[in-house]
Amino acid sequence: MEKIEVIVAHDERATLRVGDVFLKIDADQTRTDVEVEAMAMAPVPTPEVRWRKPPVLALAALPGTALGRLGEPSTASPTAWAAAGAAARRLHEAPLPPWPGRSLDELTSTLDGECEWLVRNGVLSADLVTRNRRIAEAALRPWTPVFTHGDLQVAHVFVDGDEVTGVLDWSEAGRGDALFDLATLTLGHEEHLGDVVAGYGTDVDLDVIRAWWSLRSLLAVRWLVEHGFDPSAPGCEIDVLRSRR
Repeated sequence: MEKIEVIVAHDERATLRVGDVFLKIDADQTRTDVEVEAMAMAPVPTPEVRWRKPPVLALAALPGTALGRLGEPSTASPTAWAAAGAAARRLHEAPLPPWPGRSLDELTSTLDGECEWLVRNGVLSADLVTRNRRIAEAALRPWTPVFTHGDLQVAHVFVDGDEVTGVLDWSEAGRGDALFDLATLTLGHEEHLGDVVAGYGTDVDLDVIRAWWSLRSLLAVRWLVEHGFDPSAPGCEIDVLRSRR
């Protein structure tokens, strides 16, 4: 009998592994609709859809291992990180998905609300929030929309040796800022930013990527706390915020 492994579980969704199949259970089928359509459109390797019976989506396991984990040193080679950057570039050059992404006004309003919540509830100091909110300003500018993954964290990119074998979790895909994807990929792994940019193969504004590190972390802390995760674990979001100057 195959053992059932719980990959992640909270009150919005859960992912289980049974043998070589991942079962994703999501209360919001709109996210699953986006995930399936985005994987079909993406010009990079994605998991094979085995079957779908709402609220469950069954995906084949990807070969290889994750590029890394937030809060842990990555054992992947610089070439593998560069390959991840090249995969991001292929995605960003693909035709736009038909659904919209988050607007600049919406993002700014959400950020203001999260910063106020973090200070009011004593989760982070006012000085830390204010400093990172100021840094985040560089990301709050008009951008040319591209096809973005939307949650391109390091654990969602699988590699085998120096090759990308697939990218997971497309439920946040949509039209967005290319530099947000690059920032998400390198969050907590600043030492690999140069490798990713080299693989991406075109000039990028590193200050904007660093601004996205602050912005993404500020937006993530409350969600993580409320869903049973620890953003204060070593190397994770709160450490990222503390490292910004």
